[in-house]
Amino acid sequence: MFRFDENLKVYLYRDPVDFRYGMNSLSILVEQAMRLNPMDSSLYVFTNRRCDRVKILGWQDNGFWLMLKRLEANDRFVWPDDNSEVVALTVELLHWLLGGVDIAALQRHPRRHYARVS
Repeated sequence: MFRFDENLKVYLYRDPVDFRYGMNSLSILVEQAMRLNPMDSSLYVFTNRRCDRVKILGWQDNGFWLMLKRLEANDRFVWPDDNSEVVALTVELLHWLLGGVDIAALQRHPRRHYARVS
């Protein structure tokens, strides 16, 4: 499986997009609808209406690259329910999402900060 750098930021666009959109249209969508910079070191993830395809837009040094994953049969990506238009994910959660896991159902232990050991 293709691995992304753990330091990358990942942004998920909530609404389905027309999958005829290419790099130019998706980068404009990132800039205007998501209000983010498409040329920073982040990944921007989009899905279609049926949630059986995902496009990932990224910028590297001097150009965009576009990655597409299409599921076969009746499989679907489980898009998280969130009221915000843009959802921020970790790279780990992106891998889970691409693997078919419902990331909204995942629950981690809370982060704890301790002042001392004893």
